[in-house]
Amino acid sequence: MKFCRFAMRDASSLTSDAPPYGLIEGDSILEIAGVPWGQWSRGSRSVRLADARLLAPVAPSKIVCVGRNYAAHAAEFGNELPKEPLIFLKPPSSIIGPQEAIVLTKYSNRVEHEGELAIVIGRRCSNLPDSDDSLSFVMGYTCLNDVTARDLQKSDVQFTRAKGFDTFCPVGPHIETELDPTNVLVETRVNGSLRQSSSTSLMICAPAFLVRWISRMMRLNPGDIIATGTPAGVGSLLAGDVVEVSVAGVGVLRNPVRAPRA
Repeated sequence: MKFCRFAMRDASSLTSDAPPYGLIEGDSILEIAGVPWGQWSRGSRSVRLADARLLAPVAPSKIVCVGRNYAAHAAEFGNELPKEPLIFLKPPSSIIGPQEAIVLTKYSNRVEHEGELAIVIGRRCSNLPDSDDSLSFVMGYTCLNDVTARDLQKSDVQFTRAKGFDTFCPVGPHIETELDPTNVLVETRVNGSLRQSSSTSLMICAPAFLVRWISRMMRLNPGDIIATGTPAGVGSLLAGDVVEVSVAGVGVLRNPVRAPRA
């Protein structure tokens, strides 16, 4: 199933203040009552996809990111592979949805794309033992772009500022619940030109391991995101670019890039 969060292009047709969740079926969205990772039921309203604007499909309490989870990406920066997962956080305020603009910052001279498979947590989990099926706590998967101010990452050493600017976490276009995350193609294109292409089978730490390991550091809540790391091929983004992150079996997350705000 494909779950989304959406708004109507015609604001006069809104039925509530909060953007609803929906189930994508063909060329339509069936609005649901409730949230996809909890109790929900099919509603009576169906709208055409063409009449709706897809939003970021989730509003997490936290975004946990994994660094250097592909050997080739670590190698392109001359970094050693971590002995255990290297994790950091992006603020929820950095999230934008499909077609929303990534706004470059005047504080950086080199902003780069990082296309990734993202895990969406479906059930609260904490301190998972080895005997638990960690993927049973996952609701589904989506595309994510871990936009990074590379020069600030290098100068600051830690990652918070470089990865935390507003608009630096595009997510979407929807959540796919029926996906085996162990061997899917992750690609990034800029203006139609292929920049990144790799399989999740080449991850150093697989999704099941990451969910279990991270749950031992912090409680994972329904709707939380784990960004599983980016393949080799990261590169700069310039104003006027269009960047697309695709995950086979999920879809394409497309965002334009805009100049810094004055």
